[in-house]
Amino acid sequence: MPTEALPDTAEPEKKTLSSSHAQANNASRRILRLALGTALSLAFSQIAAWQLSFLAPVFTLVLLATPLPAPTLKSSIKLVFALLLPLVFGALVLLPFLEHLRPVGVLLVALALFYSFYFTSCGGAAVLGTFMTIGLTLVVTIGSVSIDMLSAVAQGVALGAIFGLIFVSIAHALLPDLRAGPASARANAPTPAKPEPKEARRKALRALLITFPMTFLFLLSNASTSYVAVMIKVASMGQQASVDSSREMGRSMLESTLWGGLGAVIAWQLLSIWPALLLYSLLIGLAGLLFGPRIFQGQGMHPQFSMWSYAYLTMIVVLAPALLDSQSGSAAGAAFYSRLLLFVVIAVYGSIAVAVFDAFWPEQSSTEHRKGVVEPR
Repeated sequence: MPTEALPDTAEPEKKTLSSSHAQANNASRRILRLALGTALSLAFSQIAAWQLSFLAPVFTLVLLATPLPAPTLKSSIKLVFALLLPLVFGALVLLPFLEHLRPVGVLLVALALFYSFYFTSCGGAAVLGTFMTIGLTLVVTIGSVSIDMLSAVAQGVALGAIFGLIFVSIAHALLPDLRAGPASARANAPTPAKPEPKEARRKALRALLITFPMTFLFLLSNASTSYVAVMIKVASMGQQASVDSSREMGRSMLESTLWGGLGAVIAWQLLSIWPALLLYSLLIGLAGLLFGPRIFQGQGMHPQFSMWSYAYLTMIVVLAPALLDSQSGSAAGAAFYSRLLLFVVIAVYGSIAVAVFDAFWPEQSSTEHRKGVVEPR
């Protein structure tokens, strides 16, 4: 009898080990895919050097930092449209109001931003929400200053999205997910609960409180065309607030900026010693390998994936425009540190805004749960 029982007990253990091994392998593949795809996309964008070429690795990073399957032609077209439609909508609808009836235009901008955050808060794809917010923020701030500059920015955004998706596909082709692990994990994984409309509105308003004041300041500025990277950071902070419902979100927002800024400073100092594209690409790939284990864990995501993925994003958004400035012969060092300081100031503001908002409008889920426990008594 003991010899007959032995295979029955060993078989589940073997299956468990193989399943956990497959999950670990998939996490490792996703980390390598994130680092490799982002580094290759950045190297290509530096060689191509079109206006706003640094957006290509940004879009590659955003897509590879999520456990999404390899993009199909249909999903790629959908993502590009999610980015370009806000540009078209803003140019045709919002800009005329901002030029001739500014109070109404500002209100429409706030409503459009709220919808992009509400879409994500209700369970919509965070990638689509991020693309919509970036496109909308860029068109209203830059288009209100110069229509000619807006067309150039739209072209740069479109090229960045297209080539970003191309390198996402290349990374998936080189490092595909294992088939056995994801199928079993998806079969056992519980379906996420759909957020309550009230809580979704709360998170969307919190994200709007972070994003809209900065957007409004850029609407009033004539130099907003010089701060495209800063506006991308503001848009990403808003999406981070609309997804993350944790009480630690404000601190997470500040920490992601500080860690990303530290990585950018280290890379900047190393590149000042040896300003080579090879070193630049290797540093971005190394950063992906360091941030990746804090983004992916097992078959899913690390508990703090939001903070670390935005830290990686911050590093590229701070570093890449400064290196493009150095190619044009401008004062790249001063621009790098001033941009980094501005990022820190924005992150501090965002953390304070989240703390104030949560103090006056706390999360309702725990309160409602306590009421549900007390009322039956």
